[in-house]
Amino acid sequence: MTRGRRNQSSAELEIRLLREGIPESIHSAQAVICDDRGRILLMAGNADAATFARSALKPFQALAVTTTGTLERYNLTDRDLAIICSSHKGQMEQVRQVFNILWRSDIDPTVLQCPVPDGRRSTLEYNCSGKHAGMLAVCQQRGFPFNSYLQQHHPVQQLILNKIAELMKIPAIEFIIAKDDCGAPTYFMQLRQMAWLYAQLASGNSLDMERISRAMTHHPAMVAGEGEFDTELMQLTQGEIVSKSGAEGVQCVGRVGEGVGLAIKVADGAKRAKYAVAIHVLKQMGWITPSVAEALAETYVTIGRYKRLEVVGDLSML
Repeated sequence: MTRGRRNQSSAELEIRLLREGIPESIHSAQAVICDDRGRILLMAGNADAATFARSALKPFQALAVTTTGTLERYNLTDRDLAIICSSHKGQMEQVRQVFNILWRSDIDPTVLQCPVPDGRRSTLEYNCSGKHAGMLAVCQQRGFPFNSYLQQHHPVQQLILNKIAELMKIPAIEFIIAKDDCGAPTYFMQLRQMAWLYAQLASGNSLDMERISRAMTHHPAMVAGEGEFDTELMQLTQGEIVSKSGAEGVQCVGRVGEGVGLAIKVADGAKRAKYAVAIHVLKQMGWITPSVAEALAETYVTIGRYKRLEVVGDLSML
């Protein structure tokens, strides 16, 4: 999926865990910032490095809902759209929102094929259940079969694939696809491609993506949950930032209205490191104020009584 581009790279970012100021562990991370035309503006590491997008893909999987008339057909709200984009905590209000999608679409919750979380009783409580409910609502609206909705060649998955291929200007057949933990497809992408997608999400140039971005920023508690990074960042920035985490050290952010996107990948997949990098980069870019950076740092940089994270390095131009 490099399409003949030369390798573009610079020094990686280093994230140090300090115990009373003494380095104890070290993570490395790569980060890329692109505009909505796919041009690399700044980077650290290799812009062409690839990884699975994981849950950072969810706002673009939600295009199947916004582009098919499914929202209007079942009178779904922005709160419903936010939970479709979410990696939620299974809190009661989140579970009820997922159920609302299924109820309005006349779908029995037993049709959900995502796992039941450990220690829980229902698939509705699984962190990806909103995404699954959205896919099923599209199936109901279009008359697609339910039993195979997670299969790569199912019409709803092909609809999603074609929407993302259109955004990235790449033939759908070129995508490398694998199963995510929830059973749905996820895509193997270069960091610059993920940053480009988030630049488009935040640009306001597409009514469908603008509605997704608005739903996430207006209902951040649906996207993750109280105390979670995506929710806290979007609440503190009051609609200026759209943010979505992915597993294994992936974090993506878009600057709303400016058409600029950021993608981060921590090499060893550490969650703590990606949040520290995000705060570091967002502060460097001026996307968050010093007071917002300080508020986030209290939770995501100072991670214990004796421990804190330190990010070394900055993004640079090509």
